[in-house]
This record gives sequence, C-alpha cells and structure tokens, in this order.
Amino acid sequence: MIRLPALVLAALLLAAPAAAVERGVPAEAGALQSAIAGADPGDVLILAPGRHLGPVLLDRPITLDGRGAALVEGNGTGSVITITGSDVTLRGLEIRGSGSSHGTIDAGVQLGGDALRVTVEGNQIIGNLHGVDVHGARDSIVRANTIIGRRDNRMNDRGNGVYVWDAPGTLIEGNSIRYGRDGIFSNVSRDSIYRGNVLRDLRYGVHYMYTNRSEVSGNVSIGNHLGFALMYSNQIIVRNNISINDRDHGLMLNFANSSEITGNLVRGADKCTFIYNAHRNQIIGNRFEDCGIGIHFTAGSERNDIADNAFIGNRTQVKYVGTRDVEWSAGQRGNYWSDHAAFDLDGNGIADTAFRPNDLMDHILWSQPAAALLLGSPAVQLVRWSQSNFPALLPGGVLDSHPLMRPTAPQIPATIAALAAEAVPAWQTERQSDAELDPLSRH
Repeated sequence: MIRLPALVLAALLLAAPAAAVERGVPAEAGALQSAIAGADPGDVLILAPGRHLGPVLLDRPITLDGRGAALVEGNGTGSVITITGSDVTLRGLEIRGSGSSHGTIDAGVQLGGDALRVTVEGNQIIGNLHGVDVHGARDSIVRANTIIGRRDNRMNDRGNGVYVWDAPGTLIEGNSIRYGRDGIFSNVSRDSIYRGNVLRDLRYGVHYMYTNRSEVSGNVSIGNHLGFALMYSNQIIVRNNISINDRDHGLMLNFANSSEITGNLVRGADKCTFIYNAHRNQIIGNRFEDCGIGIHFTAGSERNDIADNAFIGNRTQVKYVGTRDVEWSAGQRGNYWSDHAAFDLDGNGIADTAFRPNDLMDHILWSQPAAALLLGSPAVQLVRWSQSNFPALLPGGVLDSHPLMRPTAPQIPATIAALAAEAVPAWQTERQSDAELDPLSRH
C-alpha cells in the first residue's frame, strides 16, 4: 500500500474544488448579483419565486434554477443574461427586459464566444429583441424553451427567436418559438442540429445562411411567411419537417447544394417548394399538397435526384423554367402525381405511361399571364391535343418516366393538425411589404 506524506496529502486536499452546493437566492435587489459573485464552480443557485433584477453575467460553471417561479428581468439595455463561462445551465426561469439594439444583438440570453457547453432549457423567454443569441459559443444546448418575440416593429426590424452565428455543435431542440423575425436564424456556422421545434407567426421558420454539415429535422412551421429557407449552404440533412399554411414557400433551396431533403410534408403554401440554383441534392420521399405550385424549379438547378415524392392537389404541380428535358425519377422509381390518369396493368406500382406535368401552354401562361383568358378556347385545346398525339411538339421540361401509383407516406400528426386548425397566421392581419420579405431580393 502506498502512503502519501502528510504534507503532500494536505496539499491535494486544499487543491481539490469544494463540493457543489445548492444556494437559495431571495428575490431582493442585488441578491442575484451577490450570489453569483460568491458562487463556487458547480454551485446551483435556486432563485426564490418572484422578481430578480438583471442584467447578470455568468462567467463560471454554475446553474441558475428558477423552478418555474422566478423572473429575471433586465433594465431595457443590453442582454438580460450574458454567459461567457463554460458549463453554465439556465433552467426554469422567466427572462424579460432586454434592450433593443441590433448592433449589440440584445437578447434574453446571450452566449459569448468564450462560452462552452452551455445549456438553456425549460425557460420562458418573453418579449426580448432576440430570444437566445448563440454568438461564437461551442457545443451549446437550447432545449424545451418557450420563446415569444416582439411585435412592436415591422417584421424585418424584429429579432430572432434563436440566433446562431459561428457556433459549431449547437443543438436547438424542442422549443416553441413565436413572433419576432426568424424562428431560428443560422449564419456562418456548421455541424449543428435543429430539431423538433414548433415555429409560428414569423418571417421564416428556419433561415440558413452559409451553414454547412448540419441537420434540420422534425420541425413544424405554421403560418409563417416562409417555412424553411435554406440558402448558400451545403451538406444539409432536411428530414421529416412539416410546413402548414406558410404563405409564400414551405421549403426553399437557394444555392443549397449536396443536401438530403427527405420525408418532409408541405401543405397550403403559394409554392410548396422553390428550388433556385441548387445542385446535387436528393429530394426524395416528400409530400407536396394543396399549394398553388408544387415545385417551382428554375435558375439552372442541375444533377438533383427527385423521386418518390407525392404531388397532390396542387393547382400547378410543377413550374419548370427552362428548355431542357429533365428526368424526375431515380432507380426506376418516379413520383406520384394526383392528376396523372394512369394504369398499372402489371401491378408493380409503377404507371404504365410516363408523365409530363407541364406542356407548351403552361410555358405560355407563365410568360404571358393574360393568356389565361384563352384557356377554354378551341385553339388551346387543339395545341394540347396536338402535343399529346405528337410528342415531338412538346417543349423541354420535366419528364417522369416511372410515375408511382400511390403517394408517399408523410402525414400530419393529429396534435399538429389541431394546432394548425386553430392558428390565425400573423401575415393575415399584419400589413407588410412583400418586397421586404422576398428572400431573393435581399440575398
């Protein structure tokens, strides 16, 4: 048995950190700041029910726990809680009272560039300019919070629910985010996961700019101007998300490349999906229904695999702007088209005839909308009859050589359907300039 000299043993005991303890913090002026200043690493500060005055700075590994009954309120300047230390946890707090400066990104909770492994969970973050600002922090968790933004400015002048900037390893999970500008705005970041969030009454539910190698999965966007705006980003997994009654687009890929877009459901937008200059993506197993346009596909988007999707009840299934033939099937499997009157004599689940969702008249209508007055005329019927009998007359466009007889599976869960049925989208009641919200005019 090895025996340590008494002096060495005493030195080791002195160097060891004190055991973490729970410390109560009364709801009194200055008490929270004093408790933080006197806390040892690992301590848990239990905030008494009531109002605790901020702002506060957390620069060491401690936990603030409000147990659902404590309010931390800022003074209307800067961020309410600023975190610069590692292994900090905020839990069970109501957080209000940030400033209104976009220059300093005033927020309910702000994570600075030196912060590591911060957890913000189970809080009510209400009425701040930004909800949570993850600004350069690493490996942070923002989970199960209710974040309600402001409505006192024009939508573009509001803050984001969660703002992520250069913050690899961020997990944003299970939050309810409503009002403000964008639900989750991720800019110049990578290697993050954004999943299981409910996003309502916003400009964009999820907004990506220059965010690579990340995942957007299981989120629900209801009544926003645009559901999922994925822009200038590569190698994204976009899986099992739902967009219901988002005004302009449910899903938009703008300069988004080498990504997997699978198992998503979009219903009730002007355009279910807008694909603009996006390349080498797998768009597989999605369901696009009850939109003005199922997919608007333009600007030279190339080498995308588009298969096993369902296009159901859209007024225009595909708007393809181009003159080349584009095949939308992969591995002898195409897509399901609700307006394709097809037979399957051999019973293999694949229609016996190919399908073109657009013809020459569609191209004319896109470029000359006034021509819609002629749709019922004999001349238009003659053009369409001629194309169906003489395929050489068809323009370039989308061709599905192996259309499916049954649609893909994604459905809306009953709880989400009930939430959507009760929702009155903010865009129906708030006056906005469409030019201000155009995702392509601003980027």
